[in-house]
Amino acid sequence: MRIRIITIGKIKEDYLKSGIFEYVKRIKPYCDVEIVEVADSPVKDNPNQSDIERAKNEEGKRVLKLVKSSDVIINLDMNCREFSSEEFATFLQKKLEFAGAFLTFVIGGSYGLSDELKKRANTSISLSKMTFLHQMTRLVLLEQIYRSFKILNHETYHK
Repeated sequence: MRIRIITIGKIKEDYLKSGIFEYVKRIKPYCDVEIVEVADSPVKDNPNQSDIERAKNEEGKRVLKLVKSSDVIINLDMNCREFSSEEFATFLQKKLEFAGAFLTFVIGGSYGLSDELKKRANTSISLSKMTFLHQMTRLVLLEQIYRSFKILNHETYHK
């Protein structure tokens, strides 16, 4: 099994890098994980809607160059369906089975996802209705993937 996470922007904080490294290491016995960072598009201070759309479209094009037509894509979008950890584990298992054991998650930039990228996704999910520090989203997703594998393998961790 293989999970790829395509994310806009780089992690700047050492504590997040450390946490991300730790969860990638924990997931390795269950699944290969690849993280692909795509450059974010600069926007001026106090951007208008046109600046934001331009940035999202540029970022979306960079992401779409990395995916094949056969890839199963799951976008993270705060306006979509939320799961409990147990529901997410079942969702992940079904998606991995459907995808032929290769799945791609996409984490958009700080302004979200382009319309083109939203249309390309097979599905979109939300980690929470809460707003997270953009860079923290990667860590939260990895922790939930790890938790899912523990749940699916009936191993202690998730309570």
